[in-house]
Parts: sequence; C-alpha cells; structure tokens
Amino acid sequence: MIIDTLSNASKYTSLHPLFAKAFEYINSTDLANIEIGKYEIADGLKAIFSDKPGMSAAESIAKFECHDKNIDIQFCINGKETIGWKPRHNCTAPKGDYNPEKDVSFYNDVPDMYFQLTNGQFAIFFPEDVHAPMIAADENAIRKLVIKVAI
Repeated sequence: MIIDTLSNASKYTSLHPLFAKAFEYINSTDLANIEIGKYEIADGLKAIFSDKPGMSAAESIAKFECHDKNIDIQFCINGKETIGWKPRHNCTAPKGDYNPEKDVSFYNDVPDMYFQLTNGQFAIFFPEDVHAPMIAADENAIRKLVIKVAI
C-alpha cells in the first residue's frame, strides 16, 4: 500500500506501466465537475467516480475487500475519508469465494490500522492490501475517484 499526495505521484509511475497514464488522467480531468459514473481511460484503466455520504466503520468492514486482477488507485477529490487496511497474508477469515467477474474477495477480518485521506491525497492498493474504504464520522459526502489498473 502507498499513501501520498498528488504532488508526489511521479515517484510511483515506474511501479506499473499504466500508472503514468492514470496520474495524467487525474491531473487533466475536471474532477470536481465530471459526472458520477464509470469511464474507460485506456486499455487496462477504468475510472469510477462517486459522490456519496461516508459509512460507519462496521458497514465498510462488512465489505473488507481486495482484488486479484486490479490495483486500486483511490483518490480523494473532496471530503475526509477514513480507510481500514490489513495485509492479505494476515487475513484468516475469508467471506465466501473469490468473485472473478467483479475481481473481489471479501474477508471477515478487521483492519490492523486506519488512515485518512482528504483533498488531493491517494492510496494505492495492490492485491495484497485488504481495504475498507468510505468510512466517515459524519454524513458529509465524499467525492472520490477509484482508478482500476489491470495487472
């Protein structure tokens, strides 16, 4: 997992061939005004924009997730989002089977730690990173972008 600000994104472009294009998309898009929805950026890159109230930690942990075929770049456009995290190798309680159509596995484990993202900050979740996003103490909306980077 990586947590950083957009101003440091260039430090991570060598980690995956599509990261440079993903961060270029973030920098060249009117993030505050783009319509909520899913967009194809390029082959192997999808953008998912959302703008909704945060949820309780319990609601988010109920969908404690990770992915096998995609890396998530989760970028906070506006708001204050708390995310739970735990390394996959420490998770011991799978919740159902891997769903290949949605590229998701769920766990009944709980996060080892929590961190916050706010405007202009991002987290990169690799397949070994189980995460519980969209946690907020109040019902203020969190506007965010998730870029799915195919592995």
